Amino acid sequence: MSNPRVLCLGEVLFDCLADQLGLKLEEVKSWTPYPGGAPANVACALVKLGTPSGFIGTVGEDEPGEELVKLLQEIGVDIMGVQRHSTAPTRQVYVTRDLAGDRTFAGFGSYDTSEFADTRLQAKQLPHSLFQEADFLVLGTLELAYPQSEKAIHHALSLAEQYDLKIVLDVNWRPVFWHDQNIARQKIQDAFKRVDFLKLSKEEAEWLFDTADPGAITYRLNSVEGVLVTDGENGCSYCLGENEGKLPSFAVTVVDTTGAGDSFLAGFIHQLIQHGIQSLGNAETVKRIITYASAVGALTTTKAGAIASQPTASEVETFLACHQV
Repeated sequence: MSNPRVLCLGEVLFDCLADQLGLKLEEVKSWTPYPGGAPANVACALVKLGTPSGFIGTVGEDEPGEELVKLLQEIGVDIMGVQRHSTAPTRQVYVTRDLAGDRTFAGFGSYDTSEFADTRLQAKQLPHSLFQEADFLVLGTLELAYPQSEKAIHHALSLAEQYDLKIVLDVNWRPVFWHDQNIARQKIQDAFKRVDFLKLSKEEAEWLFDTADPGAITYRLNSVEGVLVTDGENGCSYCLGENEGKLPSFAVTVVDTTGAGDSFLAGFIHQLIQHGIQSLGNAETVKRIITYASAVGALTTTKAGAIASQPTASEVETFLACHQV
């Protein structure tokens, strides 16, 4: 396997999706588990598009953990950075869905959020060799909620800076993972100082910056090379280099929105590697990159599950050939 160009650090888990749409948590009669976790989703989507990636995170020494690691291997994601914990279980998240397929994170069953293996990621076990060879580090913010994984995040950021990786932060705000929203906001905002590219949903942008304008966010941070703000069916807006714009979404029949933002991010990074960072100086190239990323995200919503639904590069090209934004 070629060395991973992109390292995705964080959680891999099972999203247990409600089989019945439009019901509350206590009303759901049955659930179907789908592999997920934002960084793992990005890693898998990248490999399917043709960019080698590696996943860094912790699973339990249990059947779900083994199943997830096996899936990453089968897809072709490098698992050198996977750690295993002997007692903490692999995380499962229960997800209810409304009649349109949009999801709400509904809890963790009988466990507290801090009891899962992904919170136990060890900083000292991060493989330096992965960072020496990679070009990008992709992070979420969920691991900042727990002391051990928070240390691992900061160590990974230091390694990325040492080896000159571009750092991409997907805020991926999930209140259910945190005990205190004010602490969450402060820790997330502190992380902004160390990243090169920032991806947020419209709601996250408004929560953290009181605006969803990526140009205004870029100006305020004064340290990032690009900001992407996604807004589901309303498309996305961006500020990359000196180029700002907004693109509507592709019209597709939505089955499940889980992982669509992760696929969008994978499409963006894949294109950035293809075109090179310097291409962000060209307005038309930037528009093509975002259009491609939007297509990857849109295609992911047409089937159930975050990873199972991800498209290949040829599927994206075929889609773009016969669809316009």
